[in-house]
Amino acid sequence: MKKVEVLAPAGNLPSLRAAVDNGADAVYFGFRDATNARNFEGLNFSESEAEQGIAHARAHGVKANVVLNTFPQVGNPEPWYHAVDVAARLKADAIILANAAMLKYCHERHPQLPIHLSVQASASNAEAIRFYKRHFNIARVILPRVLTAPEIRRLHDKLADVELEVFAFGGLCVMAEGRCHLSSFVTGVSPNIEGVCSPARAVRFENSNGKLRTRLGGALIAEYQEGEDAAYPTICKGRFEANDRVYHVMEEPGSLNILEILPQVIEAGVASLKIEGRQRTKSYVATVTKTLRQAVDSYYDDPGAYRVKPAWVRTLNATSEGTTHTLGTYEGSWQ
Repeated sequence: MKKVEVLAPAGNLPSLRAAVDNGADAVYFGFRDATNARNFEGLNFSESEAEQGIAHARAHGVKANVVLNTFPQVGNPEPWYHAVDVAARLKADAIILANAAMLKYCHERHPQLPIHLSVQASASNAEAIRFYKRHFNIARVILPRVLTAPEIRRLHDKLADVELEVFAFGGLCVMAEGRCHLSSFVTGVSPNIEGVCSPARAVRFENSNGKLRTRLGGALIAEYQEGEDAAYPTICKGRFEANDRVYHVMEEPGSLNILEILPQVIEAGVASLKIEGRQRTKSYVATVTKTLRQAVDSYYDDPGAYRVKPAWVRTLNATSEGTTHTLGTYEGSWQ
């Protein structure tokens, strides 16, 4: 049995090294420009840093994937073409793309560079994935966080020539990635370009009558009592009035954590378990990578005896948004 891959995020060189040191089989990172949906101040890689990172990963038997998951802008597509060329020149192990023009360019100009279809493409059914395989020869698809384990298994059975990558831990998106317009409705900017649902410049925290109010683009997202933990304001995880009460209408703050159903996900035929969080700290990368590595190794040591260790849960909950975890749509209870 081919062992499932533990894929870790790298927002910078120290995080990449932390991922390698703590058992990642592969890392993924983006360049320090608009081609990267996590283009935050102080993060990401210059071309020389990318070269160093790929060399470090390769020296330790770890794969390095480059992310180009935003969409070229009218009048200035050159940075995206250049980024594809750089990834090919540095001999990255794969490039992660969503835009059709970039997929076509990479497939035709650099056929030796494996393409992984970004979750931003929202390809979640066999016909959509076959389309990308037929036209751009994708090697892998990163599935949106909207599928159950049985649905992933059925996809695997239909797609023998395309690897499946799924999210195993990190921020939970309740939408089909690449298709959400909630944030842009109140901020006026696209998460697909900004790389974040709630740009810092649109966020406001207000104290009023002993309560903390959070706003995004002027819209009231939530109101917290004194001493209550406040989540970073995103619309899908806000508190709103519905059915004569105020509550988390769409999703409570929490992180996706699949340890509880790790055997089902692995046995569904996935090739890679992805940790979300290129914007997170080196400590986060080290902690989550090490924990997922231990869990995956425990499964392969004796699949029938796999059990989630309480220490794993405590460790990961300490890094979670909202200090708790969920299986998200893997449970399928929403259907």
